[in-house]
Formats: sequence, C-alpha cells, structure tokens
Amino acid sequence: MRRPRSQVPRVLYIPATIGALFLLLPLVALLVRADWPALPSAITSGPALRALRLSLETALAATVVCLILGIPMALVLARRDGRIIRVLRAMVTLPLVLPPMVGGIALLYLLGRLGLIGKYLDLWFDYQIAFTTTAVVIAEAFVALPFLVLSLEGALRTAGTGYETVAATLGAGNWTVFRRVTLPLVGPGLLAATVLCFARALGEFGATALFAGNSDGVTRTMPLAIYTAFNGSGVDQDTAIALSLLLVAVAILIMALVQPRRIRSAT
Repeated sequence: MRRPRSQVPRVLYIPATIGALFLLLPLVALLVRADWPALPSAITSGPALRALRLSLETALAATVVCLILGIPMALVLARRDGRIIRVLRAMVTLPLVLPPMVGGIALLYLLGRLGLIGKYLDLWFDYQIAFTTTAVVIAEAFVALPFLVLSLEGALRTAGTGYETVAATLGAGNWTVFRRVTLPLVGPGLLAATVLCFARALGEFGATALFAGNSDGVTRTMPLAIYTAFNGSGVDQDTAIALSLLLVAVAILIMALVQPRRIRSAT
C-alpha cells in the first residue's frame, strides 16, 4: 500500500532549500580549500593521531558517564511531575543555553585547585582534576549530558507507560520492568540519544579549553588541535583544515553506522 503524499506547500521548498545549502556550503568550502596532496601527512602526523585518539577515548568515557547519570534522570523526568521535577528539567536544560566558556569557568571554580570541592581534593588527597585528562571527560560530560537526557525523555514520553503497567500487573518488580520492558521499548531512542551525546562530546571545545587546558597528548582534543593549528602560520592553517576534515569524516562514519539500525528499528 502506497503512503499518501504529504501536502507540503511548494513555497516552503524555497526556505528548505536555502537551509540545506546553508548547512552544506560551508563543508563544500572546506573541501575546496583543503590541500589534498598534503592531507595524508597532516592527518597521520603524531600530534593529529594523539589528538584523535584522545578525543575518541574521552568522548567515549564521557558518553558512559552520561549514560550512567542520564538514563535515570530521563526516566524520572518522563515518569514524574511536580515542582521539583520542573526545577530538575531546568537544571538539565541550563548547560544547553550557557556558553561553553561559562561552563568551563564554573567547573574550574568547582573542581579547580582553589575550587569549592577541588581545594579539599588537593588538601586531603593531594589530587588535582583541572588540566588533566579527567577534566576533559568531565567537561565533555557536562555539555553532552543534556542532549542525552532530553532526547531520551522525549522517547520515553512517546513510548508511554502502557506496557510497563501491564508488566507490573503481571507481578514484575520495578527493576525488572525497567530492564525488560522500558529499556528495550526505547532502544532506538536510546541509541539516537547516545550517538548525539557522543557527537557533542567529541566536538566540545570551550569548556574543555578553560577547565582542562591545551596540553598535547593530555588534554588537546581534536577541536583544540584545530584551534591551535589555525592560529599558527599558513602551513598550520592547512593542517587545521585537514584535521577539520578528519573530524567531519569521523562524524559521518558514526552516523553511517547508526542510521541503518535506526531505519531497521523504525520498520
């Protein structure tokens, strides 16, 4: 059975096309500007590979942190209501509207050497978080967590509570319902939220720069490596373009691996 064609006013295709070009043309300009003969050596250099490895490792670690914290938060937001829940949702949304630099400063004054908590970590355990790889993970998790929570909350609300109620009436406990019903039911939404969270962590720059610094091999992720190269000489700017293309390629690869699964889940 053929699906009915959607009735989209033709005039709307004009701004839709302009919007698509607005998103596509900057990437085209990047491709045109790239020094293709020098591209392989630029993206396989030691600093580039270290930055890429660090970015993937920290983004993966930040995503794990976001899953551990974000799934319970999304479930509470989707299944409960009240003043406290509204405050919690506002707190989750806040990092989305804050400039990343503000988030970096906030983390620094919380976990830095003289921060609200950081000074006690330094005093009692002689341990510093700021300007370490751990700081990169924390900064990325701080900015990426809202993407996972809000996306998963929407999936949970769409799924509803019907199957959970049936499982509960059949004698399943809350934890069993969560593991055997809720998580499988929102599997595609959870996958999409996880990918979105990972992509946001992978591209984080502002909070990482202020809270973790820009140390090669320790805190210099791909965005920081691109910024460092772009502010150098003309040759370094070509390196920045090469690293940008590498980051775009990684993002496209992630989406290509996930998209077929989302399509199969939808069908």
